[in-house]
Amino acid sequence: MRGCERGRRPGLGSDRGFVTAESAVVLPVLVMFSMALVWGLLVMAAQIQCVDAARTGARAAARQDPPDAVIEVTRDAAPPDSTITVGREGNEVRVVVVAKPPLLGALPFEVQEEAVASAEEMVGAGT
Repeated sequence: MRGCERGRRPGLGSDRGFVTAESAVVLPVLVMFSMALVWGLLVMAAQIQCVDAARTGARAAARQDPPDAVIEVTRDAAPPDSTITVGREGNEVRVVVVAKPPLLGALPFEVQEEAVASAEEMVGAGT
């Protein structure tokens, strides 16, 4: 009887396989968490690009640049495949940039930014 117990240490025989089971559960969770972080960074980068593009377009529209030039300048700063809308309401010009973040083609998720600026011909007219 003593010879049968010689190869076994107390407590080791019952824990075998738990590390593998825990790794099988934890690794997919870590991968999903990492993917969510990368996706969040891509969304924030697209949001910042939309902000910059809308402000650039509003400045160009406020200077009374031609509409084609305003859209071209805005498109250069905007994320790829974004929708750009330029409008004027009274003495204000408004530029709206709507884009889908990358890697989200199947999801109905968009980022949108809007910039408003006073037209240069109207600045100081009320004083």
